[in-house]
Amino acid sequence: MHIKKGDKVQVISGEYKGHVGEVIKAFPKENRVIVEGANIGTKHQKATQMGGESGRIEREMPLDASKVLLYSEELSRGVRTRVEVIDGKKVRVSTKSDEKFD
Repeated sequence: MHIKKGDKVQVISGEYKGHVGEVIKAFPKENRVIVEGANIGTKHQKATQMGGESGRIEREMPLDASKVLLYSEELSRGVRTRVEVIDGKKVRVSTKSDEKFD
């Protein structure tokens, strides 16, 4: 998967198209990510303890990783990436500006 936890990404399709946020959590096996402030859903939750949080709770839901691109600060937009081996390490590199993300 081309996205990791902590990456700054831009959503490229759907209701939140154009939204820029940080990846809170990544699920590589399902190829999904949770982006801060995007894909807000409502979860109906019972209180698990007396005085605990209950009711309708809004929170970020997982998005497919193919719906996001790494965000380039140089170009101020999402960019596609390729993987290069530099000094024996795999590094993600922008295809447009050769900006390194690792």
